[in-house]
Amino acid sequence: MRLILFTAALFAAPAFAQSAPLRVDINAGLMQPMPIAVPAFAPGNGASTEAGTTTQIGERAAQVIANDLKSSGLFRPLDPAAYTTTVGIDDVLKPDFPAWRTIAAQALVTGTVTANPDGGITLACYAYDVFAGAEIARQGFVTTAAGWRRAAHKCADLVYSRLTGESGYFDSRIVYVSETGTRTKRIKRLAIMDQDGAGHRFLTSGQNLVLTPRFAPGQQTITYMSFENNRPRVWIYTLGSGRQEAVGQFSAMTFAPRFSPDGQNLVFSMAVGGNTDIYRFNLATRSTTRLTSGPGIDTSPSYSPDGTKIVFESDRGGSQQLYVMNADGSGQSRISFGEGRSASPVWSPRGDYIAFTRMGGGRFGVGVMRPDGSGERLLTNGFQDESPAWSPNGRVILFARGDRSGRSGLWSVDISGLNERRIATPLDASDPAWSPLLP
Repeated sequence: MRLILFTAALFAAPAFAQSAPLRVDINAGLMQPMPIAVPAFAPGNGASTEAGTTTQIGERAAQVIANDLKSSGLFRPLDPAAYTTTVGIDDVLKPDFPAWRTIAAQALVTGTVTANPDGGITLACYAYDVFAGAEIARQGFVTTAAGWRRAAHKCADLVYSRLTGESGYFDSRIVYVSETGTRTKRIKRLAIMDQDGAGHRFLTSGQNLVLTPRFAPGQQTITYMSFENNRPRVWIYTLGSGRQEAVGQFSAMTFAPRFSPDGQNLVFSMAVGGNTDIYRFNLATRSTTRLTSGPGIDTSPSYSPDGTKIVFESDRGGSQQLYVMNADGSGQSRISFGEGRSASPVWSPRGDYIAFTRMGGGRFGVGVMRPDGSGERLLTNGFQDESPAWSPNGRVILFARGDRSGRSGLWSVDISGLNERRIATPLDASDPAWSPLLP
């Protein structure tokens, strides 16, 4: 989908007094979300598009932006019923700041939607510091009419970035395993959706059991494990074409795949002769390199963002624990030493933490630790919280939560352990993975 950003003067901008920058302190622990107003975007013209009129798109875009910001737990979008002013096209560049101060809005997000001659639209996004009366960000997005939702996510990312100092994560997707049926006849299909649940669709039919889907860095392919023809092995799914192909011609079971940061290799586990080790598979040369060779089960490998190290789980010491090694398999060392067992590690895209599943006392929780094993702490404590996955900015962790009845769904939690929330899916869900930001 075509989406072009531009930063040139969308309209002539008035000058505002400068003041201390408005900022959300994301490291402040327990905090009150920032009150923010997101009125409907004004129609730049009254034209109709294939996605509706510019007025309708402006209303829907504002709702998407408000929902994105609210979902972060850092912002509190104000109820439009409390607004004391309306926003027309002239008000976008000259907001009525006294009116917004009256309802205690600290920030204002507004903009316009204009139909273009080629059938596309331009969504212009502006953010203001209400109390300082100052513009703090602006960005224009040119896209197809059908791409209005992505433009809205881009606008929310712009606002989030400007007010937190970190990159946003709203223009991204989630792939997961959708589940239905009884415990003994479970049907599992790959499914994909936008991070807010929109655009949901199934990728596989459910004829074969699938597990552990993971995005490639370029996001055009997904690797996963499938039991096609009752033969468990690693596959690659190409988005767009829907093409599926098995990885390599291995006689042994292969599973738990993940791409390298440069997208040139896959790492996965292979069970050979009663022993399970981690292997690297080069997608161009089709060559395979064995990275571990000790007794026991070595699995769930995950690269560091710079590609120099791999974290994995192993029961070589008598119980499931986390280990780190160099990308060539050298320098293997244990990093988890807390109570219980540790599994399903995944390296943060920022490189500062490793998320993992902690098992003990009949319960599963999601935690984080530093790459050297220090600073370990649990973020959740559900009956069965597992399979963590990082948001593109390394701020939020997505995970699967199961209950005693056997049902499961997707949840997310902030890295601070706050803002735990349910992610809606049509059916039961497990094994989530979060894409990088869309290009």
